[in-house]
Amino acid sequence: MNIIFYIIISILLFFLLSFFQEKKVFKFNAEQEINSDLDSVFQFFSQPENLSKITPPKMGFHILTPTPIAMKEGAIIDYTVKIFGIPQRWRTMITSYESHKMFIDEQMKGPYSLWHHKHIFLETSNGVKIIDEVTYVLPLQFLQSLVNKIIIAPQIEEIFSYRKKMIINKFNSET
Repeated sequence: MNIIFYIIISILLFFLLSFFQEKKVFKFNAEQEINSDLDSVFQFFSQPENLSKITPPKMGFHILTPTPIAMKEGAIIDYTVKIFGIPQRWRTMITSYESHKMFIDEQMKGPYSLWHHKHIFLETSNGVKIIDEVTYVLPLQFLQSLVNKIIIAPQIEEIFSYRKKMIINKFNSET
């Protein structure tokens, strides 16, 4: 009985002390080159309604904000997305917007302590390079590196892998 008590106390103490740890910032980057023109690519990404076309169906992505949504600095987009099969509300704000160059969406409310996603569009000799730079912080510090490595990072990788395929299909079918 004493050993079980000490194990439980140790686990609780470890969990409580983890709240005093510094939050770890994680990063994810993806690049993709599309054989298309900058106007077409940027127009597609400037319509938040298209996000459902490049998000895995199992995520149950659904925009709640009335459409069409004017993409501009200060725009707020509400949507739901399934995380572990449970629908979660997510609110992002476009905090920076430069037409045909880049925009940044940041989570105002959602599953992360921080979500900062910079979308960059560069015209190249072959078409357009799309660069995604994601910075995020998990809500709990408890085992954050392990949780990120085993669950979160692979899930983000899967989302962007799916996105890459859908973007190739979208722009290859138009050429």
